[in-house]
Amino acid sequence: QVQLVESGGGLVQAGGSLRLSCAASGSIFSINAMGWYRQAPGKQRVLVADITSGGTTKYADSVKGRFTISRDNAKNTVYLQMDSLKPEDTAVYSCKADVQRYSNTFRPYWGKGTLVTVSS
Repeated sequence: QVQLVESGGGLVQAGGSLRLSCAASGSIFSINAMGWYRQAPGKQRVLVADITSGGTTKYADSVKGRFTISRDNAKNTVYLQMDSLKPEDTAVYSCKADVQRYSNTFRPYWGKGTLVTVSS
């Protein structure tokens, strides 16, 4: 019983900023990597950024230098600070967490997603 809930999406003009949050709750023993993915209309879901429990980060080339991923392990929450947004960033952004429940291996859990719309 694990839930991931995203928040922070919305409508923003090009050049603006948004911060997405994703909080994990439920029967969680530990969380390894957490990440953000996005799916634009008519496109496949792709990795935007992820972060390990130790703080190692990875970014898609398309967002590197503009987006920053971070996490608060005490709150089981991952954030995505999105700056200098472009219309091509418009997508549904989904959170993923690799969660270990007691005595189990790490398994991926997904949030429902939050819509980010960037207008020109």
